[in-house]
Amino acid sequence: MGMFIAQSVLHSLIAAIIVDRAIQIWGIGDPLVKQRFCLIVILFPIFSFHGYQMINPERGAISFRLNAIFDINRWLKLEFWNIPLGLLFILILSGTTLIFFFQEMIPILRHTFESKEHAFHEKKADDYPPISDALRGLSVEKPETFIIEDRDRILFSIMGERPAIFLSTGLVEILNSEEIVTAIAHEIAHIRRNKRPILVIVFILRVLMFFNPVVLLEFRRAVQEEEKICDDMAVSLTQKPHVLAETLRKLYYEVKDFNPLKNGNLSNLKDSLEEYSHNIHIMNRIIRLEQGSVSGNGGEWMKFILTLAVIVVINYFVV
Repeated sequence: MGMFIAQSVLHSLIAAIIVDRAIQIWGIGDPLVKQRFCLIVILFPIFSFHGYQMINPERGAISFRLNAIFDINRWLKLEFWNIPLGLLFILILSGTTLIFFFQEMIPILRHTFESKEHAFHEKKADDYPPISDALRGLSVEKPETFIIEDRDRILFSIMGERPAIFLSTGLVEILNSEEIVTAIAHEIAHIRRNKRPILVIVFILRVLMFFNPVVLLEFRRAVQEEEKICDDMAVSLTQKPHVLAETLRKLYYEVKDFNPLKNGNLSNLKDSLEEYSHNIHIMNRIIRLEQGSVSGNGGEWMKFILTLAVIVVINYFVV
């Protein structure tokens, strides 16, 4: 088990470096293609260890390690200032595990239970003129849309057999008719994407790699690309990228000075960093939409296969 954990982290790190270089060298900007490359980093280390062992059962022997490109056992035995590198490695994995459970699993479980217990006071959008009028301009099959009586800006969708979209009265009040359409179109894109079982399977497999810091970062990157994919799908439905950009600016972007160390206070450092990262991501989406950088057809399969082949070959000699 220890060998699997160590090699999977190393394999994902090498895969991430190769994927980043491939995206940069080939100038890949399509979020659908970039997400596909991210999935290599997330999924490859799950199967690489056992796959290589099936190809060569002697891969872990000393004779193979002597000729390997990288032997992690040698590095983990090194000491820096009398601190074993193996101990630092374990601390990093432990920290990643805690981050996974507290920032990902617990919020998901809490949201699941709260959704079952919480009863929204909503009404159908057909009974709310601003929404019903806006929806007439969206010429696609639309899921049920509901209005929540709430002053906060709320927008979310639920999946399942009967998907639905929920908007709050506070959100509707700050958006015009075109912006409401683009917001709903974005949620329709999420509903369409979540009908694909591959996304659910990827999340389940990502859970199996909860200890891996590289997979943690790459999965978050894949989620960010998912938002851009849904932006592009929304634009394909509305043909109004600038309207969607303005909608994002109104709903999610907040202009704040980034100064987490103000007055020497470190208590809000984590929240400040997360808020700053969120703003950067939203701003990137806004700039992308305003520049008209929508995705293509999701091709680039030969580049994907070549990148995967390079990762498979190199990681075979990393034990």
